[in-house]
Amino acid sequence: MPRKKIEKKSVANAKELKEKLYKEPVRVWDKLSDDEKKQALQYGDEFRSFLNDARTEREAIKQFAEKAGAQKFKELNQGAKGAKGAKFFKTLRGKGLVMAVLGKKPLTEGFRLVCAHVDCPRLDLKPNPLYEDTGVAFLKTQYYGGIKKYQWLARPLALCGTIILGDGSVMDVKVGISPEDPVFTITDLLPHLARKQMEQKANEFVPGENLNVLMGTLPYGEKDADERVKLAVLELLNRKYGITEEDFTSAELQFVPADPARDAGIDRSLIAGYGQDDRACAYTCFTAIMNTTNPEHTAIAVFYDKEEIGSEGNTSARSPFLETFVMDLMQLTGVEPSARNVYQVFMNSKVISADVAAAFDPTYSDVYERRNSARIGYGVTIHKYTGHGGKYNASDANAEFAAWIRKLFNDNGVVWQAAGMGKIDEGGGGTVAKFLAMTGADVIDCGPPVLSMHSPLEVSAKEDVWMCRKAFTAFLES
Repeated sequence: MPRKKIEKKSVANAKELKEKLYKEPVRVWDKLSDDEKKQALQYGDEFRSFLNDARTEREAIKQFAEKAGAQKFKELNQGAKGAKGAKFFKTLRGKGLVMAVLGKKPLTEGFRLVCAHVDCPRLDLKPNPLYEDTGVAFLKTQYYGGIKKYQWLARPLALCGTIILGDGSVMDVKVGISPEDPVFTITDLLPHLARKQMEQKANEFVPGENLNVLMGTLPYGEKDADERVKLAVLELLNRKYGITEEDFTSAELQFVPADPARDAGIDRSLIAGYGQDDRACAYTCFTAIMNTTNPEHTAIAVFYDKEEIGSEGNTSARSPFLETFVMDLMQLTGVEPSARNVYQVFMNSKVISADVAAAFDPTYSDVYERRNSARIGYGVTIHKYTGHGGKYNASDANAEFAAWIRKLFNDNGVVWQAAGMGKIDEGGGGTVAKFLAMTGADVIDCGPPVLSMHSPLEVSAKEDVWMCRKAFTAFLES
């Protein structure tokens, strides 16, 4: 019996039906006009420059606060006044910031908030870091956040941070960033003597106590002095910065990669650089609220510290910083900040927890679930839930809010994708979403996909960073 011919109409209908019903991955580049492509690339260049200028959380917050103050944002304090469109900001111990633009609708109808963090994995100094061994001076470090320790060996490092001297004066330190500066490094074991080391697990062959940074070898002039190299280093530091060894106790000094962020790929479509988790979201959030002028609801952007260590401490998302700022806004706009009213404002609000997504890496495809992994170059990522295993330690957005976000993005030409983080039993991760959700607000995670997350050289796509900015702008203005 001859095969029945398939009518062309049936094929066409199937194609049309697929286009109508399927949710296929869409490349950002295919959706941008020529003008918007130029905007995306230019914006990526500006973001790359920010990464080079802001190597620490303090530097990021200082830069944001200075630019906010220069663009008609006023510091919120007692007695402040403002009508719709008024702009306010407040800093938190130099490591946190909140900005707001008053909306057309009263705060009792809720606000729109985008939250990002500005801290990144790094190497902090121990309280008593400086020592000498066999004529070489070192600084002992304590790693901060989730890192692969071996990635920090045999690479140029910069020393950045702040020292509070004994008299209370503040000394900022930044050595290793300028091309004229010396850099620092942690030595690695030569392969000729590494047979036993190479047999160990990756998380064991570089003990945390071995992350010791080379400081120098020149001895102090007096040959009979003890620890001549340590003394020479301290003498140099005292001469240049006025510090003594005791000042390390009140210092926040960290080693970060010294290499600048650069364009990556022969087509320059990518950005390779340190600190993109989560300064990619921080920068896009900041530029979005800076350009928000007359939102429907009050628009708020908050930037926290300490996310990489579980949001512990008084500059983190677990602090009452946001709540007290909102209470001040309520008082300013004539709403009594009683406990009941505060809860009601938050429960009427919508929040984006802005954090980067793990981009699918075909080199390590065995730990990813292809259908539910973010693709680089395919737009901003929506994470309905985070956590690990059976959604432990997760914030899980309700379906109504996920639908609201989806419609908002579709209506505003935002290219987006929905994803998780790898295969269920391979690991997982969390964000500040679960802490923000405790306020009663609707919360969902959203951010650009990143390759080599938490490494000293993370990689993002310029079009994804641009789409992140576009998403946050649409949200804050809604």
